[in-house]
Order: sequence, then C-alpha cells, then structure tokens
Amino acid sequence: MIRHRRLTAVLCLVAALGLSGCLLQPDEPSGQGAGKPPKKPNIVFVLTDDLSWNLVAHMPQVQRMQKDGLTFSDFIMADSLCCTSRATIFTGRYPHNTGVRTNFPPDGGYEVFKAKGGEQASFAPSLQKAGYRTALLGKYMNGYQPNDTQGSTKPYVPPGWDEWHVSGNGYPEYDYNLNENGRLVHYGSEPQDYLTDVLADKGVEFLKRSSGFGPFFMQIATFAPHGPFVPAPRHAKLFGDLKAPRPPSFNEADLRDKPSWLRSHPKLRGPGIDRIDAGFRDRVRMVQSVDEMVGRIRTALKDLGLDRDTYLVFGSDNGFHMGEHRLAGGKMTAFDTDIRVPYVVVGPAVPAGREVGEIAQNTDLAPTFQELAGARPAVAADGRSLVPFLRGAKPADWRESGLVEHVKPAPSPLDPDRQDSAPGSPTTYNALRTDDMLYVEYADGQREYYDRARDPHELTNIAAGLPEERRRHLSALLYALTHCAGAGCTSAGRSR
Repeated sequence: MIRHRRLTAVLCLVAALGLSGCLLQPDEPSGQGAGKPPKKPNIVFVLTDDLSWNLVAHMPQVQRMQKDGLTFSDFIMADSLCCTSRATIFTGRYPHNTGVRTNFPPDGGYEVFKAKGGEQASFAPSLQKAGYRTALLGKYMNGYQPNDTQGSTKPYVPPGWDEWHVSGNGYPEYDYNLNENGRLVHYGSEPQDYLTDVLADKGVEFLKRSSGFGPFFMQIATFAPHGPFVPAPRHAKLFGDLKAPRPPSFNEADLRDKPSWLRSHPKLRGPGIDRIDAGFRDRVRMVQSVDEMVGRIRTALKDLGLDRDTYLVFGSDNGFHMGEHRLAGGKMTAFDTDIRVPYVVVGPAVPAGREVGEIAQNTDLAPTFQELAGARPAVAADGRSLVPFLRGAKPADWRESGLVEHVKPAPSPLDPDRQDSAPGSPTTYNALRTDDMLYVEYADGQREYYDRARDPHELTNIAAGLPEERRRHLSALLYALTHCAGAGCTSAGRSR
C-alpha cells in the first residue's frame, strides 16, 4: 500500500510538471500546426537505408505524413554513402571533419568513427543529459559487430543510449544477431524474424514503456531497402508488373560529355534492364514493411496520447540510382538520384502540407534534435538547426550552397555498398550543389557543371564552357566549404 501511494505521488508529480504532455487538455485542437510546441517534446527518427525519392510514390503512410506535416524537398546528403552519412547525422559534421570517409578502415567505418570520438560527439549523450530516455534500434555503423565486448564481459553499448537493440549485418533481413542492451540475441529465418517487422515491434514496445515518464528520443534505423532486396513474405508477390522509372537520364543516350569514370560505360541492354526492373520491384516491396512501421508508430503515438507531444522524422541516409546515366543499382555519385533524399516531419506546431525548398543537409539533423530537446547544439557542428522551418519560419541567412564530398573507397568483398560493375563507382570528388546548379571537381582535375534550372536531370555537362572567372569563383567556394568547420560552414554555405 505504501509503495502504491509513493508511485501514485510520483506519477502525479510528473503529470503536474507536464513532462508527458499531461498539461494538454483533451479539447485542445489536435492539428499539427496548433498551439506552441512543448518544451521537452518526444522525438522519433525513422532512418532508412538507400531509400530514394522514387519509392515514396509507393508509400501511402509517408505520403500521409507529407499531408500532415512538412516536407524538405531539397534535402542533400554530404556524401551518398552509408557510414559517412551516418557519422554526419550523429555529429552534425561534414565528412572532412568526422574523419569517416568510407565504410571501412583505414578511411572510415565504425572503428574510425569511434577512434575519432564520434560516439562522444554524437547527439545521443547530449540528449541524455537533457533528460531524455534514448533508444537506438536497427542499424548503427558499417563495421559494428553486436558481439563486440570492447574489453567488457558483455556486448558493448555506446555512450548516450539507454536502450540498444542493434545489429551488424541485417541486410538479408533474416538470420542476424541483435545486441539487446548488452545481451546477444539471435533471430532466425521464420516470417516473424523479418528484421524490419522486429524493429517495428520493438519500437512500439518502447513507446508504450516510455509513455508518461518524461521525454524520449527513439531512432529506428532500418536496413531496408538496402540490397540484397529481400521483402517480407507477405509482400513478395506484389507489384508484379512494376518497372523502374524511366526519367530522361535512364540509360542516357550520350555520355561523351561525362567524366572518364562514367564516359566509357556501355548502354544498358535487355538483361541488365530486366535486372534493374526486378531490383526496383523488390525495393518497392521492401518499403511496404517500412511504410507499415511508420503507420504503426503514428497509431501508437495517437493511442498513447503522445502524438501532440512528439516529432516524427522520416528520412534516409542516401539515395540510390537504378539505370540513370547508364548506371546499374548503386549510389556515391553527385547526381540528384543519390544525394537528394526524402525528409518529412510531423509534430507539434509543424505546418501541415507545407514544403521547404531551401537546401537542408544531414549536418542539420543533430543540431535540430538538440534544439528540440533544449540542449545546446555543439559548437563543432557544421550544420544548423531546422527548428525554425518546423515552426513555419525561414532564417534570413540560410545556406545557398550545399557541400557533397566523396572519397572513392578501396574495393572490399565485405563492403555491402561495393559496386562491382566497372566503372560504376565514381572517383574521389567534391561538389557544390545549389537550387539551380551542380558543380563537381574530381581529384584528377576533371569537372562537371549542370544548369539544373534548364537541365534538371543533369544530362548536359557544360563545365568546359564556363567562363574562367565563374570557374575560379565556384572553385573558391568549394574550397571554402571543404575546409570549413563549425560556424565557418554557415558563412561558407551562404555564398554562391
């Protein structure tokens, strides 16, 4: 009885402080744009793997998010590669500042991220210090092994995370291990072991456990729709006649203006196109489980009375090309297929049905989560908080240029992002992306320039015809961004 009274008193105190959103009355408007956002909102981040914009057309729950919230239509990855992108997402730093340039050592991967202090620089410890219960479910960093003890007696859990349900190789969606809060758990090959569904179940369970006990941050990072493109059994036969989209860049007619790594690529033939179509169908099938996860999360938040106190962010670590510019399935290029990805947000005071056309980058996510949580964004962060956009405003001094930088990885049979069809992977480059142009400088001196206002599919490289003054100006801007750090990136990104 005494224990019961003490628990009741604690719950009443929590409610009185409003930590679970209890100060909101049932008759208050429930629209996403209604009222002021809570001081300590909950945050749910669904991060997918290789999800390109052309898949959203087959995701009704994500489309519903777009109707109910805010879509960033020009969200650019600083590098369209898994581990480099995730290092930037966690820290808010460009790859040249995280030191994570590829998926595996010596230039990248989990070991490099950890050795360079990435785990301490991640937003997770700062959210935890701000009073948040934090959870990471699914994928972490390339090279992470769930059975790694880091010298301890049980599997290692990085700092900043209260709950940890993470796999190392979940790409096949079956027969994987999860480090579940320091305990290794194996999942087999039964339908109920399908990883995306397991993550959805665990995500809903976390929401239920966290309801009413203070603010929380949950990141669900799916391996879907990354290859080998394994859909859930219930979706395996859907979309039987679907083909990959055929934009003007698909199997591009003339590559003579392209850099040498791409120029000699032969036209795609029937069998290659058939493989692209089959792969695209399976990617569409895979994201059905992801879409269902989004719907389940939104339903759970509403049923638990948390929807008015919770920001839900949906996005991807990079895009994916399938046939554009004669390239089979892959990423890593500076083309929009790879660097421009979906990002959609619903939550308190977020205007419904709106679109933000300004350039946002994955450098902005950590500062955004920290500002929402009432934590001060790290001085070392190269990005800026997106919170003003979430509240219907636009900063007057927002960036005009986004940076894309990529180091060509060494071939590795262990790399899930390897592109074996030579010359499918670009050489090392840095790129400048604005709303109306793309400028690329390769390490070997070659250049690309696309007037995206007239050539949105990036078909005609007009770098050779640029006036020398314009070329020098773009090169100087690109140099400034590739050498910037912290607040200096803000001023460097405002020039064009």
